[in-house]
Parts: sequence; structure tokens; C-alpha cells
Amino acid sequence: MEPYAGIAVFTRVAETGSFSAAARDLGLSKSAVSKRVAALENRLGARLINRTTRRLSLTEVGAAFYERAVRILAEMEEAEQAISRLHGEPRGTLRVNMPMSFGIGHVAPALADFMARYPDLRVAMELTDRRVDLIEEGVDLAIRIAELPDSSFVARRLAPARRVVCASPDYWQRRGRPRHPTDLADHSCLIYTYLSALSAQREWRFKGPKGPVSVHVSGCLEANNGDALRDAALAGLGVYLAPTFIVGDDLWAGRLEEVLSDYEDSRLSVYAVYPHRQHLSAKVRAFVDFLVERFGPEPYWDRA
Repeated sequence: MEPYAGIAVFTRVAETGSFSAAARDLGLSKSAVSKRVAALENRLGARLINRTTRRLSLTEVGAAFYERAVRILAEMEEAEQAISRLHGEPRGTLRVNMPMSFGIGHVAPALADFMARYPDLRVAMELTDRRVDLIEEGVDLAIRIAELPDSSFVARRLAPARRVVCASPDYWQRRGRPRHPTDLADHSCLIYTYLSALSAQREWRFKGPKGPVSVHVSGCLEANNGDALRDAALAGLGVYLAPTFIVGDDLWAGRLEEVLSDYEDSRLSVYAVYPHRQHLSAKVRAFVDFLVERFGPEPYWDRA
């Protein structure tokens, strides 16, 4: 198994960009990590990593070898997990990261059912809208609301995350209802600031009957949390491009009213994301399967 151990050490160095960080993760000394990588390079007869005093980088050969090595290690781990799933239940600590609004509104209420099903599991849940580094921070699984899964990780779709343009009945009565997305430029819009780019925060994009359309919006309030914007919309402060998993109950109750229903916001989904190097452990697989079962292709927040 020594060749495979060397490959595992190399992939960890490649992913962390540091011999020291890889050593900490693997419980080895820095010199042991360096020797394993050097032995692998000697056996292959090729340099895999360029080393300088400031940083490490993969050579062209190293990058190609890394892609193959990840698949080899994942297949080995999957084979071991296939056997372990036959003989045991998920156990240990599951470290999960998720957006605050979605976590409080939909994951936290489901945990009692999940933990009753798997009593040997302990869940460590972190609620933050900040996008964490799964590998650096030791997270087993992250729930992310995105248009596409992050290409550097494995992602499984849990549910759609539809967004609607809405405001309170009082606001629409005072300001009038837009007939076209471009009319939103004349409204006070509530802006979510945790999008990756500043331009994306203030440019709302839609797909309409005649094709795509976008509008630059502005308003009296911006916030990095969706529930704060929901409260502002309920108070009549402005127009909210809101995920239905936050405002679904308000729409059904009439506290908020949707407009521009013929114009579809760029489609988002709720994804379970995990590092490809880890593949699916029994505890991660159990949690992902549970959430797929609970939410599904037509989640309850989109049903009256």
C-alpha cells in the first residue's frame, strides 16, 4: 500500500498548497510529507511539484497526475465504504455548513427526524452566509444556493430555489405595480449583498417571453441576510427579489404579493456540496439522502 500512501500525501499537498498544512491534516511531520512526495517523484521519474521559498505549484506533469490520482483514491475509498455500509450505520460527527436563512427555516426543523433515524450521529451545524473553504475548515458537507454547482467540488441537487419579485400590498398601492422588469429601475429595491460580485447585487436578470432582460436596481436598504430583507419587505420598504423558501408562507397568506410572474429569475437550486477527494462517507450520504427525501423536486415551500 506504500505507493497509494504516497499518492494520498501528494494529493493533500496539492489541495492545501503547503507541506505544513498537509502534514497537519494527515497527522504526519512536515519532513515525512516531503519524503513521501520525493519518493513518489523518484518512482515516477518526474517532478510533480515546483518548490520555492514562498509557494508551491504543480508542474504540468503534476497537474495531470493529480487528476488521475484523485479518481484512484476516490474509487478506493468508495470500495471501502461500500463494504462498511453493509456492516454498520452512519456514526461520528457530521460537520455541516449552510446559509443562515435556509438553515434556520428548513434544515434545523428537520434535524430531530434525522437524528432519530441515526442516533449514533452527532451533528455540528454552522449557520453563515459566508462561503467557507470546506477543506481548509474541515467541513464534511455544505448546503449552497447557486445557479450551478461549484466545479471544484461534487454537488448533488436537493431542491429548486425559485425567486420571485414581491412587495407588501401597501407598497404596491403606493408605488404601483411594474409591468416589465425595466420598471423596477423606478422602485425602491431591497438588495442582497452576499452575492459574489457587486454588479450582480444590483443587476437583476430575468428570462421573459421575448428573451433575457436585465435591470439595474437601487433602493433604501441593502443587507447580507435574506430574513432581514423579508422583514423590510413586510414593512413596506421596497421590492424584494426573494427566494420562496424565505417568503413562501408570506405569499400564501397575502402578506407579500408577487409581480412579473411571466419573467423567470435565473434558476437557482439548493445543492449539497462536498470535497471530491472525500467522496461520500456513510454519514454524508445519509444526510444528503434524507434532505433529498424531505425537500424533493417540488419542495413544500412552493406548495400551498
